[in-house]
Amino acid sequence: MASGNAIRGSRVGAGPMGEAERGESAPRIRISFWCANQHETRPSFASDAAVPETWDCPRCGFPAGQDQDNPPAPPRTEPYKTHLAYVRERRSDADGEAILAEALAKLRGEI
Repeated sequence: MASGNAIRGSRVGAGPMGEAERGESAPRIRISFWCANQHETRPSFASDAAVPETWDCPRCGFPAGQDQDNPPAPPRTEPYKTHLAYVRERRSDADGEAILAEALAKLRGEI
């Protein structure tokens, strides 16, 4: 049996949405951007807004530019380096051998 409450299940501010309630929207323009994988993205901007030179592609994440024939290059990703890789950049094999020999001598009680 219905309780007769007409606004049951509604929330404050609920009602028909439309231009009268929100005001007029700004004039828009759509600009095409292409990434290195030839994905086209067409975001819309206010007609008086500054359009950025690059836009992130929503499909692959690469940067996209407005020139379809010459899109921006994808970012170069560096592989993960271990601590040992960083140490090898700073020290030669001879330095490593000397440090290892010194550490072993300390463990054996020779120093």
